[in-house]
Amino acid sequence: MFLREKLDVLDNWAKKEERKPLILRGARQVGKTTLIRMFAENFEQYIELNLEKQDDRRFFEGENDIKDIVKAIFLSRDKVVNGKKTLIFIDEIQNSPYAVKMLRYFYEDYGQLFVVAAGSLLESLLKFKESFPVGRIEYMYLYPFTFREFLSAKGKNGLIEALNEIPFARLLHDELLKNFSEYALIGGMPEIVKSYLKFEDIVEISPIYETLLVSYMEDVEKYAKSEKQKTVLRYVIRSSFKEAGKRIKFEGFGDSKYKYREVKDALATLEKAMLIQLLFPTVSTTPPISEKFRKSPKIHLLDTGLVNYFAGAQREFILNRYLEDIYSGTIAEHIVGQELFATEYSQFRKPTFWVKEKKQSNAEVDFVYQFMDMIIPVEVKAGKTGKLRSLMQFVDAAPHNFAVRVYSGKFSVENSKTIAGKKFKLLNLPFYLVGEINKYLERLINYSD
Repeated sequence: MFLREKLDVLDNWAKKEERKPLILRGARQVGKTTLIRMFAENFEQYIELNLEKQDDRRFFEGENDIKDIVKAIFLSRDKVVNGKKTLIFIDEIQNSPYAVKMLRYFYEDYGQLFVVAAGSLLESLLKFKESFPVGRIEYMYLYPFTFREFLSAKGKNGLIEALNEIPFARLLHDELLKNFSEYALIGGMPEIVKSYLKFEDIVEISPIYETLLVSYMEDVEKYAKSEKQKTVLRYVIRSSFKEAGKRIKFEGFGDSKYKYREVKDALATLEKAMLIQLLFPTVSTTPPISEKFRKSPKIHLLDTGLVNYFAGAQREFILNRYLEDIYSGTIAEHIVGQELFATEYSQFRKPTFWVKEKKQSNAEVDFVYQFMDMIIPVEVKAGKTGKLRSLMQFVDAAPHNFAVRVYSGKFSVENSKTIAGKKFKLLNLPFYLVGEINKYLERLINYSD
């Protein structure tokens, strides 16, 4: 089992006095079950239910009272209801609408129990709109491994310690960049990382990528209401990997003949399953970030390693060893987005990208990221240099004077100036420090004061 940073979030949840049942959300195969089993080591009793199994699902059939359900569950596992700190994990909860409904009664009648549920977000949203216990549950999101977690899996504790230091040891720059490039190559899917560390061979783990991709396609196709919808979903999910990191149009997506509504519905299905995220642009330079849903979005996939495998780009990565010149920076931008999504705790404050409001302008900043009461522009450059015209236009329009460039060069802070003459602080972050962006932004802003 690999250490996951979300264990700290689970610990904080468990310490709450007014604790609600927790729904752990995330795509399949990102490690939800493994995470909860690790968390269970903190409890005197642990009960795991998998509602794909009839033996476990039967507890929620017949619409029994919550007291009868709890009693039956504990007796079946030879556990005692009261007196011991108990964690109950209800996996694949989407298979029982009544189990979803019962979460509110776990909260109201059995607050002493620690209840976590997980399952397919897609299935839950489609089946249980009315029975979902709104206001009686909490949510937590799990993504593929972050770079920190990747280093932990490799046993690189010294490099993790280096990341903890601000500023970090500059002499470790090459070693950290090399490891980040490796992370960008294979991605953060737990099973992939585990096998890669065992075999240290991309060819050896190719069948695992293949199995994951096929399982995602088959899983999503289950929810098509017709053969036509199934065909559209199959095409859209394949095309999504090809379009990763790019701005897209719904009409004719992926050079298809599919209509706007067909593609939009298919992408919405993939987004609910957390296989993709559609990032709509914003013109905001002050909080809150307001997305423009009539403008073309960018498409972000669950994991960069899966994107690389699907595109056959891993051999090119192996030859180059670094992020320069791969996909003209598309993969570099995609892995930065992956780190930023994992850093943000709320789905309502996810990073997006910025465009200038004027129609004739083509200014576009790769990401904007809300930090404290500011929206910070983040530009990604695959190499060590690159023009920052769009970022400077954002700075000119913003009420603050801070910006971030993510690149393969070393950490630094520049006193810079826009083309229009506005002075600003440019935080130059190496790729491997993206996951530490909050600490460095806090340092930059406080130091500037």
